[in-house]
Amino acid sequence: MTERKPRKDALRNRAAVLEAADTLFADCDSPADLTMADIAAAAGVGKGTLFRAFGDRTGLIRALYEIRFTPLREAVETGPPPLGPGAPALERVPAVLDAVLCFKIDNRHLALALEESGSGSPYEMAHYDRWHALLRAELERIPEWGDGGFAAHALLAAVRADLVEDLVGRQGVSRADLRAQLAEFTAGVLRGHRG
Repeated sequence: MTERKPRKDALRNRAAVLEAADTLFADCDSPADLTMADIAAAAGVGKGTLFRAFGDRTGLIRALYEIRFTPLREAVETGPPPLGPGAPALERVPAVLDAVLCFKIDNRHLALALEESGSGSPYEMAHYDRWHALLRAELERIPEWGDGGFAAHALLAAVRADLVEDLVGRQGVSRADLRAQLAEFTAGVLRGHRG
């Protein structure tokens, strides 16, 4: 049985919804206050269209996040070092954390909405598992490291969306300062373990 292609109006509506949601999340003060009704109105579609296309608010947030996240994922999976494969772990770990931090600064309301959605724990989200597995594997490439599981969690805690939002949004820490602080922290963790 052949799979039906989506109708042109369904594709248009999906694109309008994603564009409206993208704009609303970028401009909102509190992602939790943004409703499906707000997104439907901004996109010029009915709420039923959103639910048919994305299932629920979390499904919509995940779809939008994946679109934004794809270039970073591709750079990490297949791009040049130090972000991509092939760099020594001591170079790749800071590069990956810096890239995740920049992504979350640039998409902080969307990242915050995703981390707050669904299970109530950002540690149960698929994107968290991907980052943790990558960092753990990189840390374990350092001969004296051993099990890098806890350290990967600790390093990822430094780029949680709620922390980024607090530092950038509430405290007004600049992007450059936050990146420098993360680099210093990461270097300290890596240097401290190596003695």
